[in-house]
Amino acid sequence: MSRTLVVIGAGGFARETAQAALAAGLPLAGHLDDDPALHGTEVGGVPVLGGTERAAELPEDTVFSVCVGNPRDYASRARLVDRLGLPEDRYATVVHPTVAIADDCVLGPGTVLLAHTVLTAAVRLGRHVAVMPHTVLTHDDRVGDFATLASGVRLGGAARIGAGAYLGAGALVREGTAIGAWSLVGMGAVVLADVPPGEVWAGSPARRLRAAPPFALDRLARSGLPEGPARPRTSLRPDHHHDDAARSFRAVPARGANG
Repeated sequence: MSRTLVVIGAGGFARETAQAALAAGLPLAGHLDDDPALHGTEVGGVPVLGGTERAAELPEDTVFSVCVGNPRDYASRARLVDRLGLPEDRYATVVHPTVAIADDCVLGPGTVLLAHTVLTAAVRLGRHVAVMPHTVLTHDDRVGDFATLASGVRLGGAARIGAGAYLGAGALVREGTAIGAWSLVGMGAVVLADVPPGEVWAGSPARRLRAAPPFALDRLARSGLPEGPARPRTSLRPDHHHDDAARSFRAVPARGANG
C-alpha cells in the first residue's frame, strides 16, 4: 500500500491497529479522534491529528481504518462509517504480518486482522470487520460487515456471523452454526445452536440472556432483518441476499492484503 493511512479513533483497538500497520510497514500518518484533549498529542508514539471531521479535508491519497467500538456500544463503528460517508476505496485493509491467511480468503475494505490470527481456507470477511489477536477462522466461515471477533474466538467450519455481531473473548462457535446480525455472544461462551438476530447469549452451552441493547436493535431494524426466533438456516447461507458477508463488495484477496 503506497497511500498514507490514518486510523480513526485513538482508543485501545485504534492503537492496536496503528501498531499492526507499523509492523506491516504501512505509511501511517496518525490518528483522528473526537476527544479535543487528545488533539496535538501522541498515543503510542503516533500523533493525533485532530477530530474525525478532518477526514474530508485530507488528500485523496489518504486511506482510513475506522477503529472504534466495544461491548458497551458495538454499533459505533457502523455509525461512524455512515457519518463519514467516504467511498469504499478510501478504506484500508490492515493485516498484521504474523497473520496466517490462505490465498483463497477474501477481506472486505476497512477490515483489520490483528496479530496471530489464522484464516485457514475460503474464509470471507465483510466490510469493517474487527478481528482481535489469536482468533481462528476455519474453512468456509462467513463474517458480515461491522462484526467484531474479540481475542481468542474460535469459529468452526462454515460458521455464519451476521452483520454487526460481537463475539466476546474466547467464544467458541460450533461448525455450521449461525450468529444473527447485531447479536452479542459473551466471553468464553460455547455456542452450539443458532443465535437469532438482536439477542445476547452467554454461558456453556450458550443460552439467551436478553435482547440486545437498543443501539444494536436500531441497526437491526434499519437492516430490514427480522427480530425474534431464529430464522431457517437457509437464510444464512452465502447465496442468500440477507448474508452481508456474501454480498458484493470491493474485496481484497488474501495475497493482496495491505497492498
